[in-house]
Amino acid sequence: MPRLISYNVHRCVGMDRKLDLDRIVGVLAEYEPDIVCLQELDVGRARTGGVDQAAEIARKLAMTVHFHPAMQVEAELYGDAVLTHLPERLVKTDALPSVAGIPGLEPRGALWVRIEVGGHDLNVLNTHFGLVPREQRRQATALVGRDWLSRKDCTGPTILTGDFNATSITRPYRILARRLDDAQRRLGLKPSVKTFPSSFPAIRIDHAFVSPEVQVTGVKSSFSPLARMASDHLPLIVDFELPPASA
Repeated sequence: MPRLISYNVHRCVGMDRKLDLDRIVGVLAEYEPDIVCLQELDVGRARTGGVDQAAEIARKLAMTVHFHPAMQVEAELYGDAVLTHLPERLVKTDALPSVAGIPGLEPRGALWVRIEVGGHDLNVLNTHFGLVPREQRRQATALVGRDWLSRKDCTGPTILTGDFNATSITRPYRILARRLDDAQRRLGLKPSVKTFPSSFPAIRIDHAFVSPEVQVTGVKSSFSPLARMASDHLPLIVDFELPPASA
């Protein structure tokens, strides 16, 4: 049964303010994922020792990686990645819209990788939304629009996941949930799986949205001492099945 993990790794700096990439790898490796969607990765940044965090995590998990820098300052990059050990190809990376006139907003982006799972091409989209509701609405609208989920070749099994910085009662969430199903609500999970903050998870802002072809069989997180220390988010773990390839 395929497993996807979405995880905001907080540039591999834990709740104890220590930089430790191996803790992130340990959290992920325990659950043996097939697909990993990471947010808040540093690549070549002085503040985290100049390490290519995306490539190093992928190497330790024996996976391929596609990284999209949502933000670039000279040679320093910061963004999101999709990792997998399955056959894959990158379809698209791009920035997401922001709003003008609000100082301090970070650039945001998304990436789309097509992964072969059980004879199917699975569209996996990973993103990290901004913090301002108006910005989030624009970003959600862009993702459901013609350049992403409504693009002609975005057909068949699809999973959109990431850190949306928006709970299930917000407009950005509703924009996405009109296009794809919330994996947790598909299962009717009560209480829902919450992933933030990792020390006392009380808020659900990390989501996985799925198309009708994706049968969600389980959603959970890790509440181990390691996971609660490694990042300010817990990982969102989604188990799923796809119909037989001949169906």
